[in-house]
Amino acid sequence: MNETDVIIIGAGHNGLTCAAYLAMAGLRVKVVERRKVAGGAAVTEEFCPGFRNSVAAYTVSLLNPKVVADLRLADHGLRIVERRAQNFLPAPDGSYLLTGEGRTRDSVARLSAADANRIDAFSRELEAIADVLRQFVLRAPPNLVEGFGATAIREAFNALGTGNILRKLTLEQQRSLLDLFTRSAGEMLDERFESDLVKALFGFDAIVGNYASPYAAGSAYVMLHHAFGEVNGKKGVWGHAIGGMGAITQAMARAARGRGAEIELDAGVREVIVENDRAVGVVLDNGQTVRAKYVASSVNPKLLYTRLVPAQALAPEFLERITRWRNGSGTFRMNVALGALPSFSALPGDGDHLTAGIILAPSLAYMDRAWQDARTHGWSREPVIEVLIPSTLDDTLAPAGQHVASLFCQHVAPELPDGQSWDDHRDEVADLMIATVDKYAPGFAASVIGRQMLSPLDLERQFGLLGGDIFHGALTLNQLFSARPMLGHADYRGPLKGLYHCGSGAHPGGGVTGAPGHNAARVILADHRALFTGR
Repeated sequence: MNETDVIIIGAGHNGLTCAAYLAMAGLRVKVVERRKVAGGAAVTEEFCPGFRNSVAAYTVSLLNPKVVADLRLADHGLRIVERRAQNFLPAPDGSYLLTGEGRTRDSVARLSAADANRIDAFSRELEAIADVLRQFVLRAPPNLVEGFGATAIREAFNALGTGNILRKLTLEQQRSLLDLFTRSAGEMLDERFESDLVKALFGFDAIVGNYASPYAAGSAYVMLHHAFGEVNGKKGVWGHAIGGMGAITQAMARAARGRGAEIELDAGVREVIVENDRAVGVVLDNGQTVRAKYVASSVNPKLLYTRLVPAQALAPEFLERITRWRNGSGTFRMNVALGALPSFSALPGDGDHLTAGIILAPSLAYMDRAWQDARTHGWSREPVIEVLIPSTLDDTLAPAGQHVASLFCQHVAPELPDGQSWDDHRDEVADLMIATVDKYAPGFAASVIGRQMLSPLDLERQFGLLGGDIFHGALTLNQLFSARPMLGHADYRGPLKGLYHCGSGAHPGGGVTGAPGHNAARVILADHRALFTGR
């Protein structure tokens, strides 16, 4: 039997972040990871001889700059480069939209003069709200508690602080914020723009990782969530980690180990040990027991409470509600090895557009049909695909003259209808995804040397992403802020003493941010100091 101060379940980026902060504060920390490599879904692996790529998570923007600085990730080898263009949206009719610094307005003007006059104002509107909401990312949201006492007083002050932050928004911005939390992205974009490609530019952010139509209520928030990011101090910019997303988590692992944290791989957790209504350790798959003062989980909350915590240790109403925690990103993930760069009909040849996020979804109506089709058929026969070719910015990923591409594909049903298995349809859907790219870039299919395919079921098996959900739970109004993962537990504390949430199922949600790990570490340290001082 081992003993430590903190045991962390899962060596994903949030688990590693939490471990690093706790170890920096002097606690003994042990991270246990089911897989043979640290990093969770943010890993880089060779998927075809000579070709490496980010296997699941695939691009950088939301990684919090405070986490980067505090953990000194650059000193541990992390280098992030910006895309030379931000997004490229080709259309079947040969038109296209290319965005980025010094490009967006002129590109929009070729599609619509009216939209060119509106896009800067809309972008500023999103940025202004995102600037204020960024202040919530690294703090616990107000947590609803019963009764009156020290905890209630603490949360009242937290709510007051939240109100003070929101008061920085003008009344009109507050109205826009209400719209963004409650309305559909499609409605808001239809009111502002006339070009399908301009609407699709913003609409894609509303459905990425979100198994929903852009006309679904609340989809506007998902669009806003993706506006929080920055790269190298530039807000709203997307980039790539040199060496793939695994470079981020390997730097985090080095930061944690450098402060004394232990990371044990090939060490899945069978059960959380509960004694007298307190989590006191874990039992590993190999039967080994690790006891700890605190247990922190970076896995999906539904997975934690329905598979790892004994049911009898939980209140029936809590267990019933957490079983309804909604998962499912509608995601089919592919990595392909390419013998040559693709050439798009709308903008042939090489160029900065190939460093961008290439969005194959030319209209909101197209996205809506893709979702409707997936609901009935199991996958969209005209899917939404974002293509990234990170080897245009990072020559360490592929042999000279060859490339790797990430295909983030939507919409597919997390569970296929009529009891069908994803294992029986994986290759068929992969063929469709490649054929879809080939329609926009003839010759793409012929250039594919090798491919890696991850259905929603594969994402669940390999990374614990239930239903393939990249966010560890849908970013819907009933699963956000004070309701993430549940009202009464938004402060990173679970329903059992000594049990904490440090993964993307906690505020502020999904994406490679490090924020839940950072925030949970602060709460654990506060509780530890209170216990130590007797307060």
